[in-house]
Amino acid sequence: MPAPTPARSTPDPITPSWYFTPYYAILRAVPDQRMGALLMALSLVCFLLLPWLDRSPVKSIRYKGPLSKAFLALFTVSFLGLMYLGLQEPTGLYVTLGRLATGGYFAFFILMPFYTRMEAVKPVPDRVRFEAHA
Repeated sequence: MPAPTPARSTPDPITPSWYFTPYYAILRAVPDQRMGALLMALSLVCFLLLPWLDRSPVKSIRYKGPLSKAFLALFTVSFLGLMYLGLQEPTGLYVTLGRLATGGYFAFFILMPFYTRMEAVKPVPDRVRFEAHA
């Protein structure tokens, strides 16, 4: 009779591939496992909701105001921070920074209907506008 195989355990220093690290950091930033998984899924679904969240009359960042550009910069810094934090051990300062970066990530999407509606935009030149034939 063969000897039973020992139970396998996951090694401690496990890290995902670099392109999954922001979502892994979001998952680890939340203490509740289910809420972390929900936020990780919601972080991907938010991109599908962008056409309805953006209330600006112009869609190009070139013609948007400084508020949209500032929030895009906040999103970029948060995303890059989450990429870095996903590779670090989930201890003390890294967890706190992960929570702050997660807040910045979701603030971009949650506040988008408000800051895109109230900011002044540059006029779009006629050469860029699409006019359907009547």
